[in-house]
Amino acid sequence: MKTIPITLVGVPAVDSCGEVSGEVPKMNLPLTRRSLLRGTGVLMGTLVAGSVLSSLAPSNAWALELSALSTDEGTTLMKMGRVLYPHNNLPDAVYALLSKDLDAGAAKDPASAKLLKDGVVNLNKATGGNFANASAAKQLAVVKSMEGTPFFAAVRGKCVTSLYDNDMAYAALGYPGSAWEKGGYLTRGFQDLKWLPAPSAAASPPPWMG
Repeated sequence: MKTIPITLVGVPAVDSCGEVSGEVPKMNLPLTRRSLLRGTGVLMGTLVAGSVLSSLAPSNAWALELSALSTDEGTTLMKMGRVLYPHNNLPDAVYALLSKDLDAGAAKDPASAKLLKDGVVNLNKATGGNFANASAAKQLAVVKSMEGTPFFAAVRGKCVTSLYDNDMAYAALGYPGSAWEKGGYLTRGFQDLKWLPAPSAAASPPPWMG
């Protein structure tokens, strides 16, 4: 399971909390103060008060440091990720992980950095100057127009792991985490789906427990 590489603003470091039940625990986030953020770019925001994530995180304020991309470039890529994989219940803090992972690749590979930076320039140009502030309809049209380009493929490919393989997405989407080390899902959430009708007794007989 991927640890969330997000900094929570203005709170001291805390120990991680291990999962001992089916409930999603307090998120294991490496914490530092805002003054320690010294990257080329910083993405910042807040979690909605009263949301699932705000109840799990030690602070509603978050910040994420970038080392190769600027703040504007990171924000644009974050917004593109939301266009590609829209989820109303996922906050920007989750989409910021996409920018973080793309930034990590850009920091190691000049070619990747150029691909992303040029892609951001093209996004902004196609929306008349600022992709991040464009209307949702305009953003969608511009992103669709880039299908088939290496830039589009790079961002979309990174979305799959960046957006979904982390504790924040698990909490927001209701996934309780890995169960194999706790005996599997047979007695731990196997039939907890809320969006499907309950199966008939014949279709779902009681499990054989040995």
